[in-house]
Amino acid sequence: MFEKLTSGPSPSLNALRAFEAVGRTGKVTLAAEELHVTPSAVSRQVKALEAVLGVRLLSGPKHRLELTAAGRDLAPALTEAFDRIDAAVRRTRLGGEDLHVAVNASLSVKWLIPRLSDFQARHPDIRLHLSELASHATSHRGAQAVVRIVPLSRLADPNCTAFARNALGAVMSPDCAARAGGDVLKAPRLAAVTHPEAWPVFAELAGLELPPAVERPFAHVHFAMDAALAGLGAAVLSWPLCVDEVQSGRLVAPAGFHRSASAFAILTTPGAESRALARFRDWLVAEGARTPEPPGAQDETANPAAGEEAEPTSAP
Repeated sequence: MFEKLTSGPSPSLNALRAFEAVGRTGKVTLAAEELHVTPSAVSRQVKALEAVLGVRLLSGPKHRLELTAAGRDLAPALTEAFDRIDAAVRRTRLGGEDLHVAVNASLSVKWLIPRLSDFQARHPDIRLHLSELASHATSHRGAQAVVRIVPLSRLADPNCTAFARNALGAVMSPDCAARAGGDVLKAPRLAAVTHPEAWPVFAELAGLELPPAVERPFAHVHFAMDAALAGLGAAVLSWPLCVDEVQSGRLVAPAGFHRSASAFAILTTPGAESRALARFRDWLVAEGARTPEPPGAQDETANPAAGEEAEPTSAP
């Protein structure tokens, strides 16, 4: 009675979600963590999708998968579709507004969360849900927006709104500074695994020759910051993250702060605009404007390429 409208079985929603997560995060393990399943389950779903479609979507060894031409064509369409579904579900919910935002861990701990009481007091009807954004990621499943540091070149994106320029400084405790004779290059060097280029970028901006040294690694920038506060050495930090500690004297920056070609920004997910998101974005801009200028900072980035952090990608 009815003609068959498809030439084969339709792919399952789980298979499409699994592939979309792999394509966006760049790794099966990250996709599995996001979807709360095992990596093997993600791999099986992707293989099942490939079988249904009759094309390869991923190629290469397991530790370095890449999207094929077919995968590159399909992945962004799926991301947009799932983002629109998530947005529609949020708009349908009753009883106030939910706002889902993903934030890099250190930015969340050292800048955003300490200020959230002001946002909640101004907008008690908005329920803000924060998720951790992977250090390399510029999007997060289910988030209406992400907050992170981006290169200045990214600010041309209409979905990107900057709320504070960035400046880098090598900071340490006053006691550590005394032991190092006020020279940040003579103090033990603290580094964040999530920002491995921090010391070379800072040295370039400050016009310093960075001598070889063993760096003590920490998982996140805020861990390195806490280690600096404890007197364990010097860490390169963004000014907005340590402004209170420097102004109070708990941290000192003998080599000063130097403007980098990056900014703190909010990246809005396409199709996710809402009243709550607009109010949160406006609040971020206002908070950023209240951040004092770093002491003695100069703009070393008249040449936009100087000191520019690498463009974040969808995979580490």
